Amino acid sequence: MSTAIPDKNYFRIGEVAKILGVEPYVVRYWESEFTTVKPVRTKSDQRLYRKQDVEELLKVRALLYEDKFTIAGAKKRLAGRKADTVDRKSGDPGILIEIKRELREIKKILK
Repeated sequence: MSTAIPDKNYFRIGEVAKILGVEPYVVRYWESEFTTVKPVRTKSDQRLYRKQDVEELLKVRALLYEDKFTIAGAKKRLAGRKADTVDRKSGDPGILIEIKRELREIKKILK
């Protein structure tokens, strides 16, 4: 299920809630649980979510509602994705973790 995000830089919590198909209190809760979502605050203390925040919240919603993960499981999955996303020039070991996982699967097949 692909959700279109409007071409804007910042979104208010009501807009984000509509995009996600949840109530605003759910967005606030997810913001408190998933530290990768950091909306900026205006002088009047209103939350403004960036496009990358909305994208992260869409991943959270998919994990919780579609894949039926718990909050803790979704946190682990998102942390694992970050470890697996690799900037190969920096020498990040994430690619090695993926290769090791695949080699273990091959080993199981060969037994």
